[in-house]
Amino acid sequence: MMRDRAIYKRGGVITERNPDFCAVRLRIPAGVLTAEKMAGIGEIAKKYADGEVHLTTRQTMEIPHVDPARLEEVGRDLEKNGTPLGSEYDEVVNVIACPGTAGCKYSNIETYSLARRIDEKVFGREMPIRMRISLSGCPNACTSPVLNEIGIVGRIRPLRTEGMCTGCGTCAEYCKEAAIVIKNGISELIPEKCVQCGICIQSCPFDLLKSEYRHYLITIGGRRGRHPNPGRELITVESEDDVVAVVERAVTWVYRKAWSGRHLADQLDEIDFESFRKGLQDEFNGGTSR
Repeated sequence: MMRDRAIYKRGGVITERNPDFCAVRLRIPAGVLTAEKMAGIGEIAKKYADGEVHLTTRQTMEIPHVDPARLEEVGRDLEKNGTPLGSEYDEVVNVIACPGTAGCKYSNIETYSLARRIDEKVFGREMPIRMRISLSGCPNACTSPVLNEIGIVGRIRPLRTEGMCTGCGTCAEYCKEAAIVIKNGISELIPEKCVQCGICIQSCPFDLLKSEYRHYLITIGGRRGRHPNPGRELITVESEDDVVAVVERAVTWVYRKAWSGRHLADQLDEIDFESFRKGLQDEFNGGTSR
């Protein structure tokens, strides 16, 4: 287990270019902190380093230029502050998320509590490869979920109320995908163009567009870096409980099957992604993909 390892061997401790110092990365799921915890991090940075804090791309922080001899003290103070040591190596690293329905008018799902639930289940697990998990409240995908090893996107499939549409064209005007056209005085959806963002539902001034299917799209095998690659669609589910269960299964599958030293994107076929995907479909969706 992560907590059983000596602190200098844990993924949150990163040797700097000058090997006499290290950066200490923190565990902050979804990048959400209270003002008190943020102030505490500042005090720890002043006490053990030069008072600077670096904001990382994965919605966490790291304290640079720490003397390795003081790591045990730093770790204890970080635990007391509620911002413990993070992960960076071949582990499940900090779970990131957009503001979700807590702050974004485009979001289809709540993200912060879901990110914390996932963090509680899988954060810091030792893996053959680095596992990044990203949540986005809608297909705008501000957190680039499809470029992470596991991505989660909140989506809504729109449904028009039959016989009531006035043909005002508001939904067609707001649709960024040109997936809605007005024919014979009513709106018509072009399913193959629709990304299920839900903006049309919000835009209808007469509340005649409803949600037919609010769900979570989960992808796996995305990659960032010098050779970016989008992940593959794994499954869609309708509840937070199912999201957490699928993520746990995916992490366990990668732990058991994946080879170290290679990106997950490069070995999905070798570790039989399709069989894993079908097993999840059978378990959660009765063998169908909605």
